[in-house]
Amino acid sequence: MLLSEFDYALPERLIAKEPVTPRDHSRLLVVNRHTGEIAHRRFFELPDLIHSGDCLVRNTSRVIPARLRAVNSAEQPVELFLLKKLSSSSSRWQCLVKPGKRVKESTRLRLQDGSWVEVFRTGDSFEVVLPEKESFWSWLDTVGEPPLPPYIKREVTASDYEKYQTVYSSQAGSIAAPTAGLHFTDELIDRLTQQKVQFADVVLHVGYGTFSPIRSAHVEDHAMHFETYSIPPITLELVKKTRAAGKKVIAIGTTSVRTLESQSILGSEGETNLYITPGYEFKEIDGLITNFHLPQSTLYVLVASLLGLELCRKAYETAIAQEYRFFSYGDAMLIL
Repeated sequence: MLLSEFDYALPERLIAKEPVTPRDHSRLLVVNRHTGEIAHRRFFELPDLIHSGDCLVRNTSRVIPARLRAVNSAEQPVELFLLKKLSSSSSRWQCLVKPGKRVKESTRLRLQDGSWVEVFRTGDSFEVVLPEKESFWSWLDTVGEPPLPPYIKREVTASDYEKYQTVYSSQAGSIAAPTAGLHFTDELIDRLTQQKVQFADVVLHVGYGTFSPIRSAHVEDHAMHFETYSIPPITLELVKKTRAAGKKVIAIGTTSVRTLESQSILGSEGETNLYITPGYEFKEIDGLITNFHLPQSTLYVLVASLLGLELCRKAYETAIAQEYRFFSYGDAMLIL
């Protein structure tokens, strides 16, 4: 299929720069993929739409403060963006450098807390060696910033450290938030649990490739990036029991979809580059909670694969006409 078929025009005013407060007061577009019916709700009304015995699958990966501000020996600013851990000790990382011309073969940089790091250039790529710390993640929180997406054109604020993180995140490793989960509050999770909706956890650490555009003319020719995932046995058992009981398995976010669907192909853990395009037969999910995604992105293609391209277009046209808020800090869609 042509990439142009997955395009749409979005007014810039609809790109959310800040999340709604409280989180669960965002708007919720409800789309029935069998009837084509579209309804308008609020996210806190989710207990009215999910039934007892249904299972919500959530990605518990935690966003790391991947953006580090530093200076070189000439006091010139250099920005590091951590991409992937390369050592078990957490000290060595693949990274991006901006501007890259300020790093030759190797360069020492000073972070905001006075720590020194060594950056190495290998061709067009970079590696950084960070200090060995007993509490590495706690230290990184003090020197790094949340890696807000490039379309949120503003400086990071103190509130982003909390708001660009799901309330149930636990395992550090993502460099972008699994944004469908940003709408959940502890109170909403309690309400759903009280009505016997079940939660099952998976982990997929979101990589920088999530921001990579499709550059091929045909969507099928795009090469998907690899991301690390794992599914605990208790989740596999709960999903199996839910489906056997005739209840629905609903993924919270496209990362949870790709994790579950990877299991039948690659097993319960590893690295996946599963790329879901129209014609894909979904084996593990019955529904999806998701945000509104960039045009011509792999995430939009995945949603179109579940909804069908025409209904997906209609849903997005409706959301734009009703001035829903788009992208990471925006509103949500429930596909049933």
